[in-house]
Amino acid sequence: MEEPIIDRAAMGKLAKALAFICSPDHPTTLALKAAAESGSEKDIKAARAAFLKLKPADRRSALAMLRD
Repeated sequence: MEEPIIDRAAMGKLAKALAFICSPDHPTTLALKAAAESGSEKDIKAARAAFLKLKPADRRSALAMLRD
């Protein structure tokens, strides 16, 4: 099964949500912002790995903000 692809716009929105939840200078927020700006495979992998290391509640909160 393939991993879902998150487009650059979604990563930018996710970075904004995490800036609100965690902080604008949180490493995961910065990684998502860099991935959204560059779109490089290396940045996207780093951002995804950082996002998965967040506390489950923070991940759910950020994803919930995208749905609204």
